[in-house]
Parts: sequence; structure tokens; C-alpha cells
Amino acid sequence: MAVARRSRRTFMVLLALAVSTGAAPSPSQAAPTVPVRIRILKGSRQGPPAVDPKLADLHVQLGKLAYQRWDEVGEQQTGMEMNKPLSTPLPDGSALELTLVDARKDTVTFQVKVPAQKTHSRLTISKDQRIVHEVTDEKDGAAFFVTIRPWP
Repeated sequence: MAVARRSRRTFMVLLALAVSTGAAPSPSQAAPTVPVRIRILKGSRQGPPAVDPKLADLHVQLGKLAYQRWDEVGEQQTGMEMNKPLSTPLPDGSALELTLVDARKDTVTFQVKVPAQKTHSRLTISKDQRIVHEVTDEKDGAAFFVTIRPWP
């Protein structure tokens, strides 16, 4: 019993020392964030072919899709925490809900929802990659897309 008491006392002293020196994890360290760049794009089948100059880094990816005109209509850079949804408004009045559900050394997985569209996707993205994902149905020849890039 004396050994157990001594071990507990030693543990408490070590814990107090760790807290006072900053060695114990703080709440911000317990929930690391992943920096993410989120852009909302509008793809259109109408009008002359054009790609917004802000989307030059996506030109190859966008050229493979069935839309001929691309405009960036929103951008956000943020640090995302695990399982904390981020809501971003879409130009059609609906909202995109993005949740970081898994983070590893070189990949992250997001849950992407647009409740108004009843869509739900799960996307895994490697470091140095980005995803272009349609988030609304096409209406009048146009649709909205999200591009997500972790560690921008």
C-alpha cells in the first residue's frame, strides 16, 4: 500500500511538472488542425469557353469536364479540426457542409454534404492533390462545384 501511495504521489508530481513546463498536451494540441483551401466554382455549358484566371492551377482538371466556362465564385482558407463541420454558403442559397473525418500523414478524408440537394460524399485526398467535386445538380446549363486542397 505504501508503494502504491508513493507511485501515485510520484505520478502527481510528474504530471504537475509536465503541466508547468508545457509538456502536457493542451486542448489545441489534442485536436490538431489541417489547413484547407476551399473554392466554390461555377461550371457553365453556355457562353464562350473561358476559365477564370484564378483557376489556372485547375485548368487541366476542368478541361476534362463537360462544362466550357469556369468561374470562381467563392474561396476560403481555414484550419479544420477533426469531426467539426464547416458550413459554406453556395450561390444558389444552399450550404455545403464539409467535415474532416480522417487525417493521416499524407492523406485526409472529408465528408461532403449539401443537405438541400440530399447529397453526401466521402472524399480522400492525398497531399499535393485537390479534388473537383460537383455539389449541385445542373440547372439552366450551370452547376456548382467545390475544390478542396489540404495543406495548400
